[in-house]
Amino acid sequence: MSNNSHAKTRRHTRVRKKLEGSPQRPRLTVFRSNKHISAQVIDDAAGRTLASASSTESDIRTAGYTGNKDAASRVGTLIAERASAVGVSRVVFDRGGNKYHGRIAAVADAARDGGLEF
Repeated sequence: MSNNSHAKTRRHTRVRKKLEGSPQRPRLTVFRSNKHISAQVIDDAAGRTLASASSTESDIRTAGYTGNKDAASRVGTLIAERASAVGVSRVVFDRGGNKYHGRIAAVADAARDGGLEF
């Protein structure tokens, strides 16, 4: 395993140890690949996904390249809309072992602007 992927695995384990979503405050988790980004609002107590958004969806994908901060902010705005539609206003942010920088920060900032409280 390379040093970068090993460091990400260690960060992911360390972050997930400290976070748990509840019905009152579910977990907003972000997954990042080279081409796409996705976000889910998860209630860990019930083990269900309450809302999700991804750059693979047609309305985001048709707007251009999906691996940049613009697409990430569109995903953040969309997840905030869908979370508020199911009655979620406060979340715990799970960056998924990624550094809080770039596309991860763009999702978080757009979700905050969309009305989610971290």
